[in-house]
Amino acid sequence: MSNLSISGDQFLLDGQPFRLLSGALHYFRIVPEYWRDRMLKLKACGLNTVETYIPWNLHEPEEGRFYFEGLADIEAFVRLAGELGLHVILRPSPFICAEWEFGGLPAWLLADDNMQLRCDYKPYLSKVDAYFDELLPRLRPLLSTQGGPVLALQVENEYGSYGTDKAYLNYLKEGMIARGMDVLLFTSDGAEDRMLQGGMIDGVFATVNFGSRAKESFAKLREYQPTGPLVCMEFWNGWFDRWMKPHQTRPAAEVEETLDEMLALDASVNFYMFHGGTNFGFMNGANLFDEYEPLVTSYDYDTLLDESGRPTDKFYAARKIIEKYVDLPPLELPPGIESRAYGKVRMTECAPLFTQLDALSHPVRRSCPEPMEKLGQAYGFILYSTKITGPSSGRELILQEVRDRALIFANGAYIGTVERWNPKGIPLEVPAEGLQIDILVENMGRINYGPQLRDPKGITCGVRLGYQFLHDWTIRSLPLTDLTGLTFVPDGDCDERLEPVFYRGSLHVDEPADTFLRLDGWGKGQAFINGFNLGRYWDKGPTKTLYVPAPLLREGGNDIIVFELHGVKEPVVSFVDQPDFG
Repeated sequence: MSNLSISGDQFLLDGQPFRLLSGALHYFRIVPEYWRDRMLKLKACGLNTVETYIPWNLHEPEEGRFYFEGLADIEAFVRLAGELGLHVILRPSPFICAEWEFGGLPAWLLADDNMQLRCDYKPYLSKVDAYFDELLPRLRPLLSTQGGPVLALQVENEYGSYGTDKAYLNYLKEGMIARGMDVLLFTSDGAEDRMLQGGMIDGVFATVNFGSRAKESFAKLREYQPTGPLVCMEFWNGWFDRWMKPHQTRPAAEVEETLDEMLALDASVNFYMFHGGTNFGFMNGANLFDEYEPLVTSYDYDTLLDESGRPTDKFYAARKIIEKYVDLPPLELPPGIESRAYGKVRMTECAPLFTQLDALSHPVRRSCPEPMEKLGQAYGFILYSTKITGPSSGRELILQEVRDRALIFANGAYIGTVERWNPKGIPLEVPAEGLQIDILVENMGRINYGPQLRDPKGITCGVRLGYQFLHDWTIRSLPLTDLTGLTFVPDGDCDERLEPVFYRGSLHVDEPADTFLRLDGWGKGQAFINGFNLGRYWDKGPTKTLYVPAPLLREGGNDIIVFELHGVKEPVVSFVDQPDFG
């Protein structure tokens, strides 16, 4: 049984001086078969600790239904770290940010219009309590005080960037203590006055997050916490990508310089990230400051291991600096994971969306459009349909507060796209016999950081023709969690359709290896392999490929489904052996 304590300005582990050298690995962004590989590489870099967030929305996708299997098996992840001789830092706070959908909060919270988030609001706290009652007893046997590898837990995440509610922070702290979390509790905030003032609480160890200027950041922490070890809980050595923006990179030399500066101050550090991984499915987050900016599927982060787990220049640069301060054994990496280019695959079958609605959803009737959360839906797409009476001329169809991107069809013909960041009206001429309107809305990721955290999806206010609201809607939830009911026809029946279509093909594999799905000539949509949702693609970039880990493949035939929103001239995809970040 180990115990991490604080003596003066240093950590003690079992009474001996100890420096946390940690790296972030998110179990939920890595297929479980690769957890060991990533941890061994973390250890080979000279790190002694692995850190991970715990996303509430992964573990309680529907209220009262808890999930801890596969990608969500946090207990197996922590036990594996311990078996490999690594310590663990867990961040189980209700909110995690992490560029993850809704910052880890479950979408079903937004079904209540009155719900207040991240504050001392009893209905919210009751939901947190129910989650903690399920999660924390699972973590208790893994704590170092119980013989496990977990040394510390985070109370809340960068709360000072969001609010000032000390009663809320103390409620979380006391809730953790009451449930037996008897290891070091900590907060992490940016190294600014307002952030530390808002995020720190009495009796909880404070850490700071930054990417450069270590001396200045630690000096600011010292103003608020005069003694104790210096800890950078998030050393931002790379950054994340957003759709329609350039690929983000940071030179290894800058990372090397800042790391050296920290270690020279006898500080502890957690690399955020050590290995980023992938936002599989619909789980990317979004930012909203001047405009809504959704994140891409890849969470490569330009960090020490790339998206597929290969060491980068930053890995070797970081190890070189760590060796200045710690005696390390010779570098020994686990066997490399092969990647292969399987070549082109023609999608031989298709299923137009509007012919498959009954296989994918059940219609509900509402007077007004309602957002996903009101219908019990978290992710994916939602379809709103109504009939407009005619004649009508000279007016525009207005989607009031659409979130986030809508394709509009009149009598089955595509007539335009409305985007949250470009909320234009669509001119609409309605003939005397009226017009059928279908609006397919895509949730491109809930906001994960900042004051605009509340982010319901779909049509969140209403639809107007000119100044007149339209009523009597049929709504279909399309989370795309089960595509087994689709009925496919030969792909020639869907040639150049300007409507959403599911395309299906088969990839033959003699021996599974990592690969990257490339969708040149395709517009925007989702890709699935053997029923697993790989994530979003979009020709606007910056990313041009989707990572396919080998464990998702099988020997022989592999079922590929691509849900294309805008149509494709030639339904051919390719599997290459290298990623492309544009």
